[in-house]
Amino acid sequence: MHLSMIEKIFFCALASAWFVWGINTAGDLLVHAKPLKTAIFKAAAPGASAAKKAGAAAPSDGPSAMTLLASADAGAGQKTFKKCKSCHTTKKGGKNKVGPNLWDIVGRAKASATGFKFSGALADLGGNWGYQDLDGFLANPKGFAKGTKMSFSGVKKAPARAALIVYLRSLSDQPKPLP
Repeated sequence: MHLSMIEKIFFCALASAWFVWGINTAGDLLVHAKPLKTAIFKAAAPGASAAKKAGAAAPSDGPSAMTLLASADAGAGQKTFKKCKSCHTTKKGGKNKVGPNLWDIVGRAKASATGFKFSGALADLGGNWGYQDLDGFLANPKGFAKGTKMSFSGVKKAPARAALIVYLRSLSDQPKPLP
């Protein structure tokens, strides 16, 4: 390479840097940004992140899914379940798919579907699938059980979640009583 070629490359890089600096300076002179007096987006309350880590559903303006269970419609829950059908079955004795069979899920021990290999995140939770746990998991699976294999982002609307829980409750020979 000739010395003149190296000089040309160096000059182009230097000229580009000056050009960018000049445009930035000109922009700062033409536009005077003023600091905002109030935030455009409000930050969540300090306790909200702790509740989210604990698997609680995000607070909303309307009633929670737990308060809507008594008036929720299992038929609407069955429609919501269409999002879940690609990974889960619901028939008694049905086979597992990508996710476990959900027959008699309410009250069943977590990570206990026969023949399905659960992630350690669900296996470590322990306990049974109660209404509160189902609500938290369906609202935000990855927030409820960090490290879960379930890739679904969750059912965000409380009425749809309540209907889905009531539908899942109906998938049993002896449905558990509502709270």
